[in-house]
Amino acid sequence: MKALQFTAPNAFAVNELDVPPIGPDEVLLASRAVGICHSDIELLEGRYIIPFGYPIIPGHEWSAEVMEVGSKVASLKPGDRVVGECVIGMDHFGFSISGAGAEFFTAKESWLHKLPDNVSWTQGALVEPFSCGYYATVRADNLDGSDTVLVYGAGPIGLGTVAASAAKGARVIVAEPSADRVTIAKQLGADAAVDPTSEGFLEEVRELTGGTGASVVFEASGKPAAMASALETAAFRARIVYIGIDVGGSAPAKLGLFQSKELQARGIIGSPGVWPQTIEFLSRTGIDLTPLVTKTFPLAEADQAIQTVLDDKSQVKVHYTSEAS
Repeated sequence: MKALQFTAPNAFAVNELDVPPIGPDEVLLASRAVGICHSDIELLEGRYIIPFGYPIIPGHEWSAEVMEVGSKVASLKPGDRVVGECVIGMDHFGFSISGAGAEFFTAKESWLHKLPDNVSWTQGALVEPFSCGYYATVRADNLDGSDTVLVYGAGPIGLGTVAASAAKGARVIVAEPSADRVTIAKQLGADAAVDPTSEGFLEEVRELTGGTGASVVFEASGKPAAMASALETAAFRARIVYIGIDVGGSAPAKLGLFQSKELQARGIIGSPGVWPQTIEFLSRTGIDLTPLVTKTFPLAEADQAIQTVLDDKSQVKVHYTSEAS
């Protein structure tokens, strides 16, 4: 079978490997769609957050079809369409253990969730990043159609947050300098956009919110300046959720606004415990996340997909897929 392997820091190739055997509690899966994440690039560069070793098959954003099940597997059968979580106890699927970037791969039954029939292979491979945006809206207590939401950053996570917020009925403003990404944000439900790098940014937000600021602010860029700015664009008693990650960065911030505006703020990591709800939400709302995928390659050219991510920073989400998808 063909498999994308990271073989050493900054070295990768599509290689021929044997189809892996399955254990009693495991499932053999045929990859259908796999997304590339910034974390994959960190893995390739040798600086992932937990220990790992080369060679490794990446791929933690994926959808797949069940080919074979182990003797102790009770909830799945061949032909089932599934996605799987990537944080597995102390291991990370696609990082410390090989992932979905191959024609066939194995996973334990307990990691997997069935895809509804109306969620496509492409949508399935977007469940992992979308779950982070969906989880952010869950953590912004009682977000609904009465809210005006401001999302900083229109990367995959920010765009997922836009889509989830809009699907819950909120009015959504996206803060993003890229015109191409603003176009995608509007396809996903954003009502307006502002350039956070412009001199008049704060005034534009005030105008768009009737002078009050946003009742919910999501910071998904991971930039310290945006993290600080969130305090200024938030309305009185607004909820702020920090999604973007920057460890060690700093920026001046008007911390007194926490008190004067009676703000609530919290940080989140990933999407713990909400995958079933995320999949059900996608199915019931009919959100179309496919505009996130800006380029697709066949699995046999997964190395070219990686190279595209390395070379072209305008890409939002690059996928590689099998012929059957």
